[in-house]
Amino acid sequence: MQTSIYDAKSNELILIAIGANLPSSFGSPLESCAAALDALADADIRVVRRSRWYASAPVPASTQPWFVNGVAALDCRLDPAALLKLLHEVEARFGRERGGPAAARTLDLDLLDFRGVLRDGSPPPELPHPRLGSRAFVLLPLAEVAPGWTHPRSGTGIAALIEALGPDQTAAPLA
Repeated sequence: MQTSIYDAKSNELILIAIGANLPSSFGSPLESCAAALDALADADIRVVRRSRWYASAPVPASTQPWFVNGVAALDCRLDPAALLKLLHEVEARFGRERGGPAAARTLDLDLLDFRGVLRDGSPPPELPHPRLGSRAFVLLPLAEVAPGWTHPRSGTGIAALIEALGPDQTAAPLA
């Protein structure tokens, strides 16, 4: 695992989750996730670190295809609302159609944490992301990117959050 100057300041990072389980015009879900990071770089967003890619089953369980997931730490000059708007614009370029919360998707970009800021979501975004602490497909790659990160609301460290995951929460690094 790489070390970074950001490890000591993990709660000062901007963290996003990247996921897809349907192909897009950019290719397979894995290719779409990688291309999404390039799209962010083209928008003057610097990707500071990225986890490995993970495979995970849909949550809740369903017959839709498995997801490719990862987490990236970013650096940018945008505020949380402007960054969320940009993430949604990138999703749209990848053919994302907003359906239900557990719908299959060509790309999903979630703002997980914005430098430890707490927001109730009115106006959006809610920070940190409300389901961030309960999903293996987020926590496992997040631990690679920011091993010293603690949940801004609860103060719980990443290792304790991973340990508390239920048995239905699994994700495995892609080969």
